[in-house]
Amino acid sequence: MAQHGHSAACCSIPPIVSKGYEAKGKYETIGGLKTYVTGPADASKALLYIYDIFGYFPQSLQGADILSTSDKDHKYQVFMPDFFEGKPADISWYPPDTKEKQEELGKFFSSTGAPPRSAAKVPGLLKEIEKAHPNIKTWGVVGFCWGGKIVSITTSTTDTPFTAAAECHPAMVDPADAEKIKIPLCLLASKDESPDDVKKFEANLKGPKHVETFGDQIHGWMAARSNLEDPRVKQEYERGYKTLLGFFAKHL
Repeated sequence: MAQHGHSAACCSIPPIVSKGYEAKGKYETIGGLKTYVTGPADASKALLYIYDIFGYFPQSLQGADILSTSDKDHKYQVFMPDFFEGKPADISWYPPDTKEKQEELGKFFSSTGAPPRSAAKVPGLLKEIEKAHPNIKTWGVVGFCWGGKIVSITTSTTDTPFTAAAECHPAMVDPADAEKIKIPLCLLASKDESPDDVKKFEANLKGPKHVETFGDQIHGWMAARSNLEDPRVKQEYERGYKTLLGFFAKHL
């Protein structure tokens, strides 16, 4: 069962900027990767923000800033590493409605964007972040689209470094992954994920969970593909981040 109602009063999200967002954080090189870092430097809790295949987009940077600044009672420093090392997918490939676009995406997923390749870097990366920011004691993780698969891979291990996790409009939803996930997990689905897979994934989760479908939103509404100039998308983008903040406040 999804748990509703715990996120209503947790936080005050600043007004969502529809266009021309100016990021609040800074970039550091950590573990050899350019990493967007935002939030209070004295926080003992951190969130690893795993972007979608399009990399550093304003909608994703704004999302990271929301997570790091909106809950005054729960402070998080948020880290967004550039797993693609400056070579993300081109947003014009999506939706993949031509043979050329499908081929480009296929090439990307078989090389730079192969999920196990990035998932394998996560444990070492967290150690490098902790060296640079030794006050961090507890980790949460949130992944978007492609990043959702990385969350599934890294939280379904017996020695996961994460205390709580979230997946937003996750790609490649596999109910078999959920069978091994024992930590609290939040899954926010769009209308484009398979409802059957989402339902089975929810049923297989072993720990506390919040699973919810934003039924009129597209795959990507909380990350790079979000059209924040559309009032309804903007509203659901904000509600999505509010839901994440409520979940992490409860479980991290």
